[in-house]
Amino acid sequence: MKFINYLQSITGVSVYPLTSLLIFTIFFIVASMWAFKADKGMVDHVSRIPLDHDDSQSR
Repeated sequence: MKFINYLQSITGVSVYPLTSLLIFTIFFIVASMWAFKADKGMVDHVSRIPLDHDDSQSR
């Protein structure tokens, strides 16, 4: 028996792809809105974190 046959035997299996697409789309829209509306100073500060090196924190 092929794997597709197992999926077809599950009641309501067609809801899962639609639900996952909806969740991904909503997440992508919210993340995009946050990225465009984020404070530029905060984004600049966060982008410099990997470049800032403080020896007192590494010990």
